[in-house]
Amino acid sequence: MRVDKFLKNSRLIKRRTVAKEACEQGRVKVNHKPAKPGTEVAQGDIITIEFGTRIIKAEVLDLKEHVTKDASKEMYKTIE
Repeated sequence: MRVDKFLKNSRLIKRRTVAKEACEQGRVKVNHKPAKPGTEVAQGDIITIEFGTRIIKAEVLDLKEHVTKDASKEMYKTIE
């Protein structure tokens, strides 16, 4: 699954276009490497998102195409 789609489905970022822009600006990393919007993610990958001074690290637990609001929290686990 593409990283921008994962961020939207997991609700780490509200909209896919915002997730795409964050990737293009270098604010998203997958396994400590800068990620483009089309970078593929798999279970066990670590995603790091920089929001100004705040940094979120999340481990990918599950990949789902269609997700309800409650199920979105089961797609990742925050680290630290």
